[in-house]
Amino acid sequence: MTITKMTPNLYTDDVAGCARFWVERLNFEKTVEVPEEGGKLAFVALHKGNLEVMYGSYASLEREPLVAGAYQKGTGFLFIEVDEIRGALAAMEGAPLVAELHDTFYGATEFTVKDPAGHLLTFAQFGKR
Repeated sequence: MTITKMTPNLYTDDVAGCARFWVERLNFEKTVEVPEEGGKLAFVALHKGNLEVMYGSYASLEREPLVAGAYQKGTGFLFIEVDEIRGALAAMEGAPLVAELHDTFYGATEFTVKDPAGHLLTFAQFGKR
């Protein structure tokens, strides 16, 4: 068996807000939108090059009988390597800052923000900055 792709699938009560976050700040493109009753989004897939992230609604999970009782709500964590940390910092201006720009013991310069769902996104640059 060979794994050919792996995509983070994060959950939220505000799929549309999370989609805007990735589209407006990081220039991702919405490639899939699945509406749910009431006009809200149940699911969205976002792409940029060979990168992909997906968001689904907790309400849509509850309608899946085989999944509904098997998950727990919680914070997701994404570690995102970039080639230019200052550009990432500029793109995240105004997002809730969790950890300010700092150097780590493992050789990265990084910072962490929250997305609209409360998931933590750490942007890191290795090497010279």
